[in-house]
Amino acid sequence: MNKLTSIEEFQQLKSNGKHIFMFSADWCPDCRVIEPVLPEIEDKFKEFTFIYVDRDQFIDLCADLGIFGIPSFVAFADGKELGRFVSKDRKTKEEIENFIKGL
Repeated sequence: MNKLTSIEEFQQLKSNGKHIFMFSADWCPDCRVIEPVLPEIEDKFKEFTFIYVDRDQFIDLCADLGIFGIPSFVAFADGKELGRFVSKDRKTKEEIENFIKGL
């Protein structure tokens, strides 16, 4: 999973193609729990590019998008938000896959 490096990159990615942004942080225990299954999820949904967004590095972006809990996922296709799986709760592999299937 690639890491977001700038707000400009976020604007470019969300406007072109299909991307799922995963908002996370190194210190987040719930984020670490799902980390081992993320490569499987990426392989299963190759139509999306998955981008890791460090919540601490991009706190203003999180606020702009209304993301106050992590891990959280927001999907975009060519500038349009397709959906979001945003909450403070721990997420399972099945919940993440069901979110993506529902897009």
